[in-house]
Amino acid sequence: MSKNWIVKKVNKKYILRAGTKVFECQVGGAGLKTQSQKKEGDRATPIGKWKLLSVYYRSKKVMKPLLKSKKLKINKITERCGWCDDHSSRYYNKYINIKKISIEKLGFEKLWREDDAYDLIIETSHNTKPITKNKGSAIFIHCSFSDLRNTAGCIALKKNALMFLINKIKNEVFVEIKNNF
Repeated sequence: MSKNWIVKKVNKKYILRAGTKVFECQVGGAGLKTQSQKKEGDRATPIGKWKLLSVYYRSKKVMKPLLKSKKLKINKITERCGWCDDHSSRYYNKYINIKKISIEKLGFEKLWREDDAYDLIIETSHNTKPITKNKGSAIFIHCSFSDLRNTAGCIALKKNALMFLINKIKNEVFVEIKNNF
């Protein structure tokens, strides 16, 4: 399997190409934006090359991925899992345990969701080193919504395609989001 996954628009649809495999995917409702244009909450997927950092899975809904790579961490999603999207917080764009952090004024996304979108997540390196406030958080590769609608800025794939790709990762992998205009 390829070390680079490419996301680009082809014939009015977005695809993710990994080696010879091609999968339809969804991106942010506002399309693609460069890093200089990207803002928290803009519903755009950031153009660039992002390392895959870790996998999160919901054990009651998917089997634990069979990672062949020591490069990715694997984490089980519980009801306490969250991701801070509050650009005024020191936890911005980081995993948080929502039971341990005082969350009454902290903006965050729950990773434990009622829909299936976060049953399986890959964390990308977008806006991680360094973290720049208000430049976008929680840019994941996650499961498609049942109606295949656009995301809030992530990349979404059908659950079986995402599990297939995760189980094929052997080495360090990057996702490259390209604007082909």
